[in-house]
Amino acid sequence: MIESTPAPDPATGSPVRLQTVAAAGQPEVTPALHELYRGFEQELLVPLWTEIGDLMPAHPRSHAAPHLWRWQKLRELASRAGELVPVGRGGERRAIALANPALGGRPFATPTLWAAVQYLMPGEDAPEHRHTQHAFRFVVEGEGVWTVVGRDPVAMRRGDFLPQAGWNWHAHHNATSEPMAWIDGLDIPFQYAGETQFFEFGRDGISEAERATPDRSRAERLWGHPGLRPVGAPRPGPGSPLLAYRWEHTDRALADQLALEAEGFGGTVEPGHAAVRFTDPATAGDVLPTLRAEMHRIARGAETAPVRETGSSVYQVFDGSGTVTVGERTWTVARGDLFTVPSWQPLSVRSEAGGTDSDSGALDLFRFSDAPIFEALHLQRTHVEGTIR
Repeated sequence: MIESTPAPDPATGSPVRLQTVAAAGQPEVTPALHELYRGFEQELLVPLWTEIGDLMPAHPRSHAAPHLWRWQKLRELASRAGELVPVGRGGERRAIALANPALGGRPFATPTLWAAVQYLMPGEDAPEHRHTQHAFRFVVEGEGVWTVVGRDPVAMRRGDFLPQAGWNWHAHHNATSEPMAWIDGLDIPFQYAGETQFFEFGRDGISEAERATPDRSRAERLWGHPGLRPVGAPRPGPGSPLLAYRWEHTDRALADQLALEAEGFGGTVEPGHAAVRFTDPATAGDVLPTLRAEMHRIARGAETAPVRETGSSVYQVFDGSGTVTVGERTWTVARGDLFTVPSWQPLSVRSEAGGTDSDSGALDLFRFSDAPIFEALHLQRTHVEGTIR
């Protein structure tokens, strides 16, 4: 998926290239072995004994690399793109994807995850379309844009998480006099690798009714009541029918966890580390079939234990500051910065947030990952301080 296809050998016309190697565990190098390998190449065959170290390693070895993108620079470039790049048909969306430096220039944050900054100028509309890729929007700053999903206008504000299952019609409109940026997350690389993707254009414009700016969408009015499922609502399709998870609820849940910990009760992941997962109100499962989304709050001075997980993640700093270590890379981070955690690379975070750089006084991190895929395949594994579960 992430490597170019080797050019065919001029002598054999085959893209398969095999080398006879004198090494432990390999057959003796002889003219007969060399001839056997040329026969394999001609018939497009690859013997496992030459590839097992790469195909079946002792632990995951991700093609992706840990990497950090600074929000200040991303925001500046998105703003310049807003002045130069139209948002209508053709370009379709003014979305600027993160390209992991180890993935050969592909617009992929990890081998399975897409993350992009999307930018909408005042009064602009992003035209309607749909695709099989599952998606969400997360807002780290600003407000004034409404995403219109299935003709239901949904407000986008700082801290809001807005999931959208695949094959739903959607458009966006900016109802204000200010531009707005947010991040998009999709499973584009996963569907690209599986060759399962479909895309379809919708209407070029949205109706006046869809240009409304309601405080709550129809989806929120029906599904946005804690612990209550509407009896008369039709059985939803894949993905959450709730189209917006508001920051005020997320913030309260995280604050309550840390408050309960201070009172001597349980509920946090580890000391000083609160976390919540966004879930489907109809099933209590993940909001999207292929993507998991969470918010983490790490109290000032707290440090998380190093964790390795199969599958990959992308994090965005929502608020606060701190130090992040992924594998052998360590960065200081601040509001808006994004970073990747490849499969089986250890992650640890130390919060250095305070009242001057965080509304909560803590380091708040938004995270999305491909965990639902690997859990469904029974390939999920987590390693925390010497314990595998």
